[in-house]
Amino acid sequence: MIYDLIVIGGGPAGYLAAERAGHGGLSVLLVEKRFIGGVCLNEGCIPSKALLYSAKILDYAKEGQKYGVKAENVVFDHSAAVARKNKVVKTLTAGIKSQLKNAGVTVVEGFGEIMGRNHEGFEVKVNDQVFTGQRLLIATGSAPVVPPVAGVKEGLDRGFVLTNREILDIKSVPSSLVVIGGGVIGLEMASYFNSAGSKVTVIEMLDHIAGNTDREISGILMKNYKKKGVEFRLNSRVVEIGDGFVAYESDGVRNEIPAEKMLMSVGRKPVVDGLGLERIGVETENGRIKVDDIGRTNVPGVYAAGDVNGVSMLAHTAYREAEVCVSHMLGKDDHMRYDTIPYVIYTNPEVAGVGETEETAARKNIDFKVIKLSMRYSGRYLAENEGGDGICKLIIDKANNRLIGAHMIGNYSSEIIYGAGMMIETGMEIDDIKKLVFPHPTVCEILREGIFQV
Repeated sequence: MIYDLIVIGGGPAGYLAAERAGHGGLSVLLVEKRFIGGVCLNEGCIPSKALLYSAKILDYAKEGQKYGVKAENVVFDHSAAVARKNKVVKTLTAGIKSQLKNAGVTVVEGFGEIMGRNHEGFEVKVNDQVFTGQRLLIATGSAPVVPPVAGVKEGLDRGFVLTNREILDIKSVPSSLVVIGGGVIGLEMASYFNSAGSKVTVIEMLDHIAGNTDREISGILMKNYKKKGVEFRLNSRVVEIGDGFVAYESDGVRNEIPAEKMLMSVGRKPVVDGLGLERIGVETENGRIKVDDIGRTNVPGVYAAGDVNGVSMLAHTAYREAEVCVSHMLGKDDHMRYDTIPYVIYTNPEVAGVGETEETAARKNIDFKVIKLSMRYSGRYLAENEGGDGICKLIIDKANNRLIGAHMIGNYSSEIIYGAGMMIETGMEIDDIKKLVFPHPTVCEILREGIFQV
């Protein structure tokens, strides 16, 4: 059988593309080497959120007296939290498999290797069997970056060094944990294990945490972490990983931190090795597959979506990229826009943002205005966050009288940010936003409060 489309990779980009293409009338083969759902569902987004929610409940139990609830001798059962996490993953994985089946997608487990192209299409080898597809979508995702630090390989071999894959299934809460990298993954795991009882230290090369997050908000987040006992070593570079310790340099001085476990979380890289891209001439750049705004590579009929193209390594970006690729295959006009993709850090408190920050707006020489409000302007936030210090920042394009950025720290931020993204994506003017009716009392009203400050 010659398939209309072969998808290599069953993560967010791959499985959604396969499902959309199947419902669009294409015959589809989906190849996945490990687990349907990819890293996001099995080793990233979903399992980490399940654990973080358990930690959030623990935090609330410990702080209940602030709200008139007294809970004594609160005990956290990490193994039970992991078991629940596994149940959630299993349920969602089964759901995706069912959706693929309903879309008529054929799923093959194994490593997909591109063997070449003939007059019928692209040849992909899986488990010694060769399949042919008229189109090819590469959605192989990404893998953790493992830097060439002395002792890291040995640390991985003996289980002292963990990646996002291993730490989500760790059997017990370590007494001490050193997190290398203050990005989203590192911060979320630092949040969970700090709540669960670990002494957590975060080592970050930059002078701030949370990457490209608004600097003021990342500073508030770090202050909250410090209150909970997390320690930070900024402007620091790891130089050696030993047996039970991590050595780093800061201002030319070597320091060592003892630890029971260490999480390596310094970023991710596209998975392209061994795919056979060179056999059909797919162009790569700095380890990523180059694509245009439709997801097309330089080879006609070959697309790439998700982390493998290296544009925006977020699951929700992967979903949209998959939709754009399939839309083009089905003859529909569709393009990717990356200006209004929201980001979220699911810590306690949550951080979320979309669009321009003060820093990016300044670099682009935009004439902008910043509206900054305490989240305590929201009645619901004040009612549910005793002592909360969250803020909401809106970036306004003064010349066009439009919202171009929104960034906030405070719980429910993850559920609010899409609304700000819609306002930016659709180019709503400030006067039009003011006419929107927000439900009351809700934390999302902070957007309305901010807009009325313009």
